[in-house]
Amino acid sequence: MSWPNPFLHKDENSRHVWGFNFQWTPQHMTPAEMHPLKYSYDVLGEECLVRLDRISPPGPGQQLPRNRSTTQADAKPPVKRDLYALLRDHAPADEALGRLWNEVNTIPDWVDWNQIARGQDVFYRYGGVALTALAYQSLLGGMGAARVTEVLARTGGFSTKVAKARMYETTQYILQVTSSLDSIKPGGAGHASSIRVRLLHAAVRRRIMKLAKERPEYYSVEEFGIPINDLDSIGTIITFSATLIWLGFPRQGIWMRQQEIKDYLALWRLVAHYIGTPPEYFETPERAKSMMESLLISEIRPSETSKILANNIILSSQGQPPAYASRDFLIASARWLNGDELADALGLGRPSLYYKALVAGQCIFFMFICYTYRSIPYLDRRKLKALRSIFYQVIVENKTHGLGEETNFDFKYIPNFDTTTSMGEYVSGLKESGVERRNLRALCMGSAVMGIASYFCLKITFKVFGRLAVWWFT
Repeated sequence: MSWPNPFLHKDENSRHVWGFNFQWTPQHMTPAEMHPLKYSYDVLGEECLVRLDRISPPGPGQQLPRNRSTTQADAKPPVKRDLYALLRDHAPADEALGRLWNEVNTIPDWVDWNQIARGQDVFYRYGGVALTALAYQSLLGGMGAARVTEVLARTGGFSTKVAKARMYETTQYILQVTSSLDSIKPGGAGHASSIRVRLLHAAVRRRIMKLAKERPEYYSVEEFGIPINDLDSIGTIITFSATLIWLGFPRQGIWMRQQEIKDYLALWRLVAHYIGTPPEYFETPERAKSMMESLLISEIRPSETSKILANNIILSSQGQPPAYASRDFLIASARWLNGDELADALGLGRPSLYYKALVAGQCIFFMFICYTYRSIPYLDRRKLKALRSIFYQVIVENKTHGLGEETNFDFKYIPNFDTTTSMGEYVSGLKESGVERRNLRALCMGSAVMGIASYFCLKITFKVFGRLAVWWFT
């Protein structure tokens, strides 16, 4: 939740948007200044996708409906392509492919690998806090960006049947770029996945633009901009970095050290370089924060589609392993992280005070763990090593409630004229949540500690004032 600041200074530069207060500066961008970014995009990535399609044609499911030569029953299972491997293997023989390959394998001068490694550690130092903020603020709250949801809804990737898997695929990518220094260096898993995601974005963009050319009413470029444009890509990196630093973490009681902020932003600046996003918006904490705030003002305007996708995230996650969290607890988490104003605009329900108290208990738990472990280097190292393994096993490798295997970010959520995303249905009577019991215990223990501390503080205060009174009157 947004913590009130009684010392907040307000003047003509003060801004309040969706429960967040900040000061407008020359580094901030107005909607008019950001408008051209809606029509610029990764041209090189799309050009290379065309070349790769000639080398290894995509499956029939990616063709326009009127161009399909076979029926659904006659169609052969599509052959999975690894666009990263195709790019690597054919870059020497093609000018465009060679330019992209050289770009993503050329490390900018501003990269300090020691700083990148520290930035990766930051994610696991605050692991539970980070995953909670990513799920219920960056992703769910990000659905308030109406333009972006118009693209997401057309892929069908956020229906209740597939939304959980879609979220896990995004989490896999984050885990890969943070897993180790070798992973984010050229040739590593995080580096390869960044290029795959870059080409996936090009495929989605091209697909929607082709459908819109055939039926202009399908998607309005004038109203929404080019699909997955530069502004959208900047916003995505912002939600993985700046949003956590200045919104998601503080609303859970966690404030990062200044050096951690610089290190974490340096990591995502490098990811932006790989993925074809303008990296200059992440060069300093001040610029990243001002861009986040500018986007909050200009882009977060929830629509009916926003409501559908936000609620589908809740419905696809309720009662699911490993946390088995109830719908009311998930909504309470989303309200705590996004504020009531945005939550209402997204059509989220209003759970009882009990569930809000459980979220408070979770914050107490996270604060105790994070501040304790980061203050003791030995415990910090153990935690970093353990969470790297645990997160990947639970999210990616677990065949029961995880992905079961790594995704190669192939083009499987394919926009079509008949692809829509509708609101899912609530299913009651799901398994009791272990995470909610843990949070209740944390709340009770935290309240008990605060009560005991308050008792002794008051006792000491009264004793001091009593002695002062005796001294004064004698």
